[in-house]
Amino acid sequence: MAKKRREKENLDSQRQSRREILRQRKLNEQKKQVRIGVAIVGGLLAIVFLVAIVNEFFVAPNRPVAVVQGENITLQEWQNRVRLERAQRVVLLENQLEAFGGDVGIIQQFSGQIMVDLQDADGLGQNVLNTMIDELVIRQAAAARGIMVTDEDVSREIGELYGYFGGGLPTPEPEPTETMMPTPSITPIPTQVITDVLPTTIPIPSPTAGPTFTPQPTATPVSEESFNEQYSEILTRLVDLGADEVTYRESVRSQIYRELLQEALVEETGLSSEAEHVSFYLLSYGSEEEANEAVAMIEADTFLNVWNEVRSVPFDPESTSTGSATEVVWRSRTALANSVSPQVADAVFALPLSTPSDLIVSPIDEETSQYFIAMVSGREIRPLSANEIQNAEQENLASFVSLQQVEQVELTGYDRGRVPTQPVLDPLFTQPPTPTPELVDPASAIDDGS
Repeated sequence: MAKKRREKENLDSQRQSRREILRQRKLNEQKKQVRIGVAIVGGLLAIVFLVAIVNEFFVAPNRPVAVVQGENITLQEWQNRVRLERAQRVVLLENQLEAFGGDVGIIQQFSGQIMVDLQDADGLGQNVLNTMIDELVIRQAAAARGIMVTDEDVSREIGELYGYFGGGLPTPEPEPTETMMPTPSITPIPTQVITDVLPTTIPIPSPTAGPTFTPQPTATPVSEESFNEQYSEILTRLVDLGADEVTYRESVRSQIYRELLQEALVEETGLSSEAEHVSFYLLSYGSEEEANEAVAMIEADTFLNVWNEVRSVPFDPESTSTGSATEVVWRSRTALANSVSPQVADAVFALPLSTPSDLIVSPIDEETSQYFIAMVSGREIRPLSANEIQNAEQENLASFVSLQQVEQVELTGYDRGRVPTQPVLDPLFTQPPTPTPELVDPASAIDDGS
């Protein structure tokens, strides 16, 4: 009996052991499956992470943000240029802060746009991209004309920016040759004689001779050592702010290409250094009613009589008249449009000689206009000023670049959301300026105290 009981217990024990072994095997198998699953998920995550790193640091920087006639502007090139532009603006503001003795108010008054650029990252980024597209169009056009800018050219230009000309002084500009004044193409219109007796001008006494003028000292050439020191200092500041020298040198190279292509296009297009100029008499009024009265007076009399009458009226600060009479001498169409108004320029260049114009209306804003009446007294082809020639050359280049962009430029949109925001604008520059303390009269302070 006892033997049967022991055999039964042994049998139960064996059965229990087999169940535990099977359970343990199943548990181990489940753990193995879990480990394999975790390893697979971990591997996938690692692959995704690795792909993201490769994309972010190797693929994405080389993706184009713009394509100009098959040539790419990469994300990295654009971001580096944005950082350079931001760094240059920060350095400029810091220099101004030092120059103005820490007066933030003056900087806010004169450099407000620079601060706006730094605060509007997207706007600055778009402007930089537009500039880089222009520069690439210019480089391609320059290359097509055999124009090349070497590293030596870039180094020389950087030196000249700092006043370094190989240890010497810059080549002086040639003195302008005096030219004979051209003879007017028409007989000058006689000026109406004013018969009213005007008060005699009080003679001004001759000034007493002052001290002899001391000539300015002769300019000292910038040495190579001085230039290297200045360049190293500014470059260190730019690098500390996130810019790099390669991008800086490329921006200088682009400027040289711009200047050389501009000169080449002047020859290609035959851009003239002369243009039609006019001289004319001009009546100006601030109110339409007064201007219409002047038109009626001219129809009843002559333009010159009315012009002389307005011109001879003595200045009266209490007068309600808005009329004024001026003579404009030899202006080109562009200069006249900029200095007076485009409407006046269009009118006088279409007017026959010695013929009064109709009323010319030049809007100032939505509610205000200025009113003019003109009569041309002379018309000639004359040389343009140096400033007008420079503006014409720049406009000629801008027109060429704009035409090329229409046909050649493709924007990828890959720059969206990737605009660098470093370096940032120091909050110091956006703080309200310190108010100037009011000066207190000591006498009044004593009286108040008593």
